[in-house]
Amino acid sequence: MSAAMDTESTYSGYSHYSGHSKKAHRQGRDRHKSPRSKDGSRSEKSVTIQTPPAEPLLGNDSSRAEEGQDDNWGETTTAITGTSEHSISQEDIARISKDLEDSVGLDCKRYLGLTVAAVLGLLVFLTPIAFILLPQILWRDDLEPCGTVCEGLFISVAFKLLILLIGTWALFFRQPKADLPRVFVFRALLLVLIFLFVFSYWLFYGVRILDSKDTNYQGIVQYAVSLVDALLFIHYLAIVLLELRQLQPMFTVKVVRSTDGESRYYSLGHLSIQRAALVVLENYYRDFTVYNPALLTASKSRAAKHMAGLKVYNVDGNNASGQSRAMIAAAARRRDSSHNELYYEEADHERRVKKRRARLVVAVEEAFTHIKRLQTEEQQKAPGEMMDPREAAQAIFPSMARALQKYLRTTRQQQYHSMESILQHLSFCITNNMTPKAFLERYLNPGPTLQYDRDRWFSKQWTLVSEEAVTSGLQDGIVFVLKCLDFSLVVNVKKIPFIKLSEEFIDPKSHKFVLRLQSETSV
Repeated sequence: MSAAMDTESTYSGYSHYSGHSKKAHRQGRDRHKSPRSKDGSRSEKSVTIQTPPAEPLLGNDSSRAEEGQDDNWGETTTAITGTSEHSISQEDIARISKDLEDSVGLDCKRYLGLTVAAVLGLLVFLTPIAFILLPQILWRDDLEPCGTVCEGLFISVAFKLLILLIGTWALFFRQPKADLPRVFVFRALLLVLIFLFVFSYWLFYGVRILDSKDTNYQGIVQYAVSLVDALLFIHYLAIVLLELRQLQPMFTVKVVRSTDGESRYYSLGHLSIQRAALVVLENYYRDFTVYNPALLTASKSRAAKHMAGLKVYNVDGNNASGQSRAMIAAAARRRDSSHNELYYEEADHERRVKKRRARLVVAVEEAFTHIKRLQTEEQQKAPGEMMDPREAAQAIFPSMARALQKYLRTTRQQQYHSMESILQHLSFCITNNMTPKAFLERYLNPGPTLQYDRDRWFSKQWTLVSEEAVTSGLQDGIVFVLKCLDFSLVVNVKKIPFIKLSEEFIDPKSHKFVLRLQSETSV
């Protein structure tokens, strides 16, 4: 437990240092910018929102500060504690309130659709039963006796209703995966068809049976059976439209993330644009690596540094065209040499990553050598020295904590891995007798988005941008965009081409060969 407390103090010192180093860096940058704030840029308004440490957008400043640190930063670091400051603008408050209103509207629309579907489904299942019971209640004495065939129809209605109930539960009563901007066209058409169908049956029943008080009870039961049969056929139609129609691949979509250009290809069937967007998002969380804005910070800062040229001033109206041309040429030469800087920066970064990766691998392998799984007979010998997986993880974690921290900082992954998540993963690996390589796989190879903590990557709302109606089907050449707060997914749709295959028969007896001998050969 003391080792775990030391680990927590190490992590707390690391977090306080990174937070206050960012604050000092920001204050120093503001002091350098303060002389320029007195000119004509006073009318511009800027608001900075500092997000909590658990948000995924942190790590940009810490990654820049890491570039200037040496390998012995842990021994020469002073931890300063303090409180964090947060600011929010009126525009953000208005945006938050608008998002709340939109979410309330979406909830109302969703519950309204569920209520309508539930009421219609209840009406469908009660209608055949009502057709059979109403004559027994209203004019029971005038009805003809129900024979053997009529009683057999009761069993048929009961089992058909049970099959219809199970099929409806399996097809329609599912947990909704998303709130779509528009209604599902095929589902709405099926609801309208069922309503018109049941309404027409009730209308015929009221005119021909209730008004005339028909005494042929077997015919009434047969009428109810025909209704149940028709409902079963509508259920088959729903399976074809909602499930089977989209199974055959007809389109290939290319999904590109706008920030880093990572792309994937998927095959889709006949779907509307909004449902295709839902399939793309489901596959995105599974296939794409987690979005890490810290990896883009270095390239953006480097591009801004090299794009900033030399400023030329005309003092007292003197003509300085020759000097200006010379200074512009010097700036162009400096930009031309930027590829050398990029090459050496990337080479140095790869060298540092490889070195810290090697240190991490060695530290984890040494830590795992101190853990031994006790067998059943060994557990009875030394009960005082046994530990559960959580305690074992806390015992060996301090020996690898420093190497893991430095590696995560170098690869800019520190915002996605908290100490608690690392301990949970370590105890999981110890419980399942996994090797050090299996433990390191999560940190050495950036995994899919679903691998990380949900609060660090999940976007609660996506915006679908399309020139076509989102309820229309996919077509060749359609492009739509899925936007969230930090990035967007650009989806390009291409139709799978028609493939024509021809057949050519080869007789197995035609495979005959002749050995040709030449004078130069050794045969």
